[in-house]
Amino acid sequence: MNIQVETSKLLKPIAQPNLSKTRIHLSVFDSISEDAHIPIIYVYRTPTPSNAALELGLREVLSCYREVGGRLGTDDKGKRVILLNDEGIMFVEAYADCTLDESQLLIKPSEEHLLSFHPCLDSPTALAQVQLTRFTCGSLVVGFSMNHMVCDGFSASQFLVAWGQACRGTMSIATSTLRDRTIFTPRNPPRFEFEHNGIEFRNKNEDCKFSEATEEMIIMHKLHFTLEQLDEIKSKASLDFGTKCSYSMFESLMAYVWRSVARACSSADDGDCYKGTCLRIAVNGRRRMRPAIPDEYFGNVVLWAYPRAGMKEIVSKPIGYAAKIIHETVGNMNEEYFKSFIDFASCRVDEGDLVPKMNFTDSDACLNLNIDSWLKFPFSDMDFGEGKPVMFKPSCRIWGGQIYVVPSYIGDGRIDVYVTLSKNQLSSLKEILHAID
Repeated sequence: MNIQVETSKLLKPIAQPNLSKTRIHLSVFDSISEDAHIPIIYVYRTPTPSNAALELGLREVLSCYREVGGRLGTDDKGKRVILLNDEGIMFVEAYADCTLDESQLLIKPSEEHLLSFHPCLDSPTALAQVQLTRFTCGSLVVGFSMNHMVCDGFSASQFLVAWGQACRGTMSIATSTLRDRTIFTPRNPPRFEFEHNGIEFRNKNEDCKFSEATEEMIIMHKLHFTLEQLDEIKSKASLDFGTKCSYSMFESLMAYVWRSVARACSSADDGDCYKGTCLRIAVNGRRRMRPAIPDEYFGNVVLWAYPRAGMKEIVSKPIGYAAKIIHETVGNMNEEYFKSFIDFASCRVDEGDLVPKMNFTDSDACLNLNIDSWLKFPFSDMDFGEGKPVMFKPSCRIWGGQIYVVPSYIGDGRIDVYVTLSKNQLSSLKEILHAID
């Protein structure tokens, strides 16, 4: 499959901007997010709207979400801001030289092919990028990426759904109060009830550790779970230790994946180098604070839970052991924790030599898995007027140990889990999977 770019331009809002506000200060949650684009793709079978119709709808949405068409900058005190200068997003039109089915995109896409559905992702200036790639059969791939400092995945999905609504003529715009990033103010007096240095922040001179696997060794693999398998996993996790517990489907599935990956990594590497294992689970704080943050709020409201255990215990004990650790750790990410973080990030970070901690730096954990769940995001509702996508998925790997959890495009409650590991570890994982003992 060869993809040829036909046009590339900056797409600006269709309406005249409101010049009463020229910049937005990043919130404490925005400031600890990655200054990097997170790419995804949507796949649509023919019939699909024209590129002109999609472009017009996107320009209409940009008139309402001015942050997306702006640029990152700093104020006179050096604080990060989003400049509302309406410079626009990158908009690319491209064409593939084959049909969608001939491309094998829905079956087994290569990373090279996935990346070809995006403009360059290497530190782009534009805060969002869109590439429309047409196949000879008329099918369409929409490659989308947005800088994580602008918003989290939940808000990005709201933006994409609004784009679809604009194309259908049904878009309703959130009120201005839901776009106010100054709502996360510290308490008076501030209370630091939890340790945040080493969790959300690190010392500036602290070394950051990434996966030791080289670029060539890392592969993203999809694990597909049917309803029957999910029910069995949830039932097994809840009945372990002879006491029926109420673990969610997500907690049960992540416990199963955690143990399976731990067993695979231990087998592939003989288990000699492993001391412990840790998950990093993104937690949406909108419903965890009081008053709750409306779903329509546009920005970041995410912190991370870190379930930890000994490698030996995760590998040898039942699924319920891991599910219990996940349940308790995520449950501790409550209103008190989020407010303590707001106080610390607002009042203590500038006093010390601290910077956001973007990845694992825990020397005691040798198997680190970063988990992003998209199960509750309405990504699949991005309908441009000709139907919902037949597939949406993350479109490139980030590092070893990255895991995405998404609703399967097949529907009816099935789940796909994208796991990024080395070739040897994935080979072991395939042998271990679906043995729910």
